[in-house]
Amino acid sequence: MYSNLGDWRRSHHCGELNASDIGKQVTLMGWVRRRRDHGGVIFVDLRDREGLTQVVMSPEIDKDVHQTAEDIRTEFVIAVKGEVDHRPEGTVNENLPTGEIEVIVKEIKILNPSLTPPFVLDEYGNVSEDVRLKYRYLDLRRPELKDNLIMRHNIVRAFREFLYSKEFLDVETPFLTKSTPEGARDYLVPSRVNPGKCYALPQSPQMFKQLLMVAGFDRYFQIVKCFRDEDLRADRQPEFTQLDMEMSFIDADDLMKLIEEMFINLFDKVVGAKLERGFPVMSFDEAMEKYGHDAPDTRFDMFLKTINDTVKDCGFKVFAEVAKSGGSVKAINAKGAGEKFSRKDIDELTTFVQSLGAGGLAYIKVNEDGLQSPIVKFLGDEVAANIVEEMGAKPGDIIFFGAGDTSTVNLYMSKLRLKLGEALGLLDKNKYSFVWIVDFPLLEYDENEKRYAAMHHPFTSPRDEDLELFDTDPGQIRAKAYDLVLNGSEIGGGSIRIHRSDVQDKMFKALGFTEEEKERKFGFFVDALKYGTPPHGGIAFGVDRIATILCQADSIRDVIAFPKTQRATCMMSDAPNAVDEKQLKELFMKFDIVEDK
Repeated sequence: MYSNLGDWRRSHHCGELNASDIGKQVTLMGWVRRRRDHGGVIFVDLRDREGLTQVVMSPEIDKDVHQTAEDIRTEFVIAVKGEVDHRPEGTVNENLPTGEIEVIVKEIKILNPSLTPPFVLDEYGNVSEDVRLKYRYLDLRRPELKDNLIMRHNIVRAFREFLYSKEFLDVETPFLTKSTPEGARDYLVPSRVNPGKCYALPQSPQMFKQLLMVAGFDRYFQIVKCFRDEDLRADRQPEFTQLDMEMSFIDADDLMKLIEEMFINLFDKVVGAKLERGFPVMSFDEAMEKYGHDAPDTRFDMFLKTINDTVKDCGFKVFAEVAKSGGSVKAINAKGAGEKFSRKDIDELTTFVQSLGAGGLAYIKVNEDGLQSPIVKFLGDEVAANIVEEMGAKPGDIIFFGAGDTSTVNLYMSKLRLKLGEALGLLDKNKYSFVWIVDFPLLEYDENEKRYAAMHHPFTSPRDEDLELFDTDPGQIRAKAYDLVLNGSEIGGGSIRIHRSDVQDKMFKALGFTEEEKERKFGFFVDALKYGTPPHGGIAFGVDRIATILCQADSIRDVIAFPKTQRATCMMSDAPNAVDEKQLKELFMKFDIVEDK
């Protein structure tokens, strides 16, 4: 009943036949998406990677074929031979590329039967993600995920072809490397032949790509897996794919121009969108002031504004005390929200910001007949009127406020801005808004460690005019760093690197490294800088994140063939799994875990 291919060979994919093929003898192979029995005539929607074709088994054409078709069920793998014909009048499906034709089957083979799938592929919306991830090989048969992975393929192909045309060399760097715990936690791999020692899986190829510049390779790239052992969010994976690049004898402007050209090419070829040259450039300070975040969504104009000077002497103590103590009072004007938001909506927004650390959510609703707010009587009429004027508010608008330490206020007000933009219909999924963020601080102070940490990584170059601040005020040094942001997501980031060993020494000193730590963690790299290192810089892009945006996918997991859950597990293969004692002994390892009963 079931058969191998034998001398059968596929002549066409299931998505390529049309009216011009009518009368042709064809051989199709694929999966049964749907089977319908209409009064003895059996119709099957046959699916493969390229699409779907309706095939017809009629007892009037061939009784044996029809009898075999009676055994067919959903997801069986079959092969058919037949003739392409017009669909009967009134049955044309204009939504399908193959909707004008059908194949009248004259021979059929069942290549492999299928168990009844654990969920209906056409009705996956009601299926939990855990079930879909457990049966990922079935989930991937859905056109939505198939199209996402094809889109991802086209993105990677466009990147490669562009970089080859610009004389970049594709060079692989090691996966088993040295642990240098300066960022997220490393994934460690114990070494059997070096007892008690571990490799680390790379969080990025940072030092290796710089060493390729030391070696004179001039232009390098690779599309590479990177690994970070960190607590996961919805848009994070423990292993992720990065487009990694490095160039010698360039400055930031050179790199940014090349990257713009690369994305203009990508969007033209992959999504047919025409991007304008000259992506906007915004300083880190401006991004934090206007958006509260260093990856701003610039698709809509609704800005945060610090109003400390306006409220520092007002009668509302919450605002006045924060303004005088060095914190931030920020406001945002939601234009038209007064006509759209109920009291219940405002209460839900309050609960939302409280979950992010806010004490509450003050607001002023601007009406035709005056201001409506619990805080106006404390602010005073003059201060309230000044705020309304400063925020450019008109009747129908609502001004929302945040007050507290600057980092917390920026966090929840930036999230509130996005929430308001979505509620007011300002987030256009078909719009692509790029912005470069520059002039990041080189260092940020870690209150827990009581020392400075690198905002990007220890090899980021300071701006030339800020070099002297290493000795006087390291916190004010600006970096030669740049992030590329698309629709509120940081899709890539990089910097001009430190190429002088004396400057690298200053950086390590600012980070509080002892000579012993510097040698232990980065000795080989520091030595390399002393052997004629050229000026160089680079950038890395998150391929998964770019694919998510271009596919308009709801989750980063929808553009990865076999993703992990938020607990970094694979529901399908049951990874990570326990290994037996023999394997552990070979690695000189022993787990000491107390089970929580």
